[in-house]
Amino acid sequence: MAEENKSKYSDAELAEFKAIIQKKIEKAEQDLDLLREQFANDKNNGTDDTSPQFKSFEEGSSVMSKERNSQLATRQEKFIRDLKNALIRIENKTYGVCRVTGKLIDAERLKLVPHATLSMEAKLNQR
Repeated sequence: MAEENKSKYSDAELAEFKAIIQKKIEKAEQDLDLLREQFANDKNNGTDDTSPQFKSFEEGSSVMSKERNSQLATRQEKFIRDLKNALIRIENKTYGVCRVTGKLIDAERLKLVPHATLSMEAKLNQR
């Protein structure tokens, strides 16, 4: 593969990765907005007249659901931050270079995980 001899991606390749990342950021921000709406929407759904035992189950479920949404929102915020950091690396022309080995990360890996900072070689050596 030609990538093995390259030390960095071309401007055209970086532009292609940038477009992929920008689309992922847009989608991730939409997903985060949905999670935030669900987290904020804690209106009572008319369960005041249900039996106390069912109400306590429902409240427990509601709390767990809010905690889960909060965790998902936190993960989504980190994902967006990682993607934005990838855009910075594109601007600096350091995108796609493994932070451990200094080798180029495979383009197919970057298309699937555009915020990756480790090559598969370095990732597998972490274990």
